[in-house]
Amino acid sequence: MDEVFKALADPTRRSLLDELFEQDGQTLSALEQRLPMTRFGVMKHLRVLEEAGLVITRRRGREKLHFLNAVPIRLVHDRWVSKYAEPWAASMSELKGRLEEETMEKVFEIYIKTTPDRLWEAITDSELRSKYNFGVGV
Repeated sequence: MDEVFKALADPTRRSLLDELFEQDGQTLSALEQRLPMTRFGVMKHLRVLEEAGLVITRRRGREKLHFLNAVPIRLVHDRWVSKYAEPWAASMSELKGRLEEETMEKVFEIYIKTTPDRLWEAITDSELRSKYNFGVGV
């Protein structure tokens, strides 16, 4: 599984996998035309992907065709990703998306002359917070 993580860590190799996902069974020449690197560079990346089991090659006459093998990616998902995809992780992902949205519903600004400790207490202490949250639970 370490080989899969190593292979997926490189953006060029991920691009190669994306190319094979779009059109499976491509030759080295076809893949080389899509990337801004030498033939040798593409071969080097394909070799890492093959060693990780992410790319499988088959010969067709004189051509060597490269095929995406998504099984190792699924195994990584089943072992690592789904393990952490509990409801709280989904909630955190949703919160991240909402907070990173470009649009803002309301914007308020106030300057408070206080110490960081007192401000933190006002934000985190539920009894203090209830006095200025206008009845809204946080």
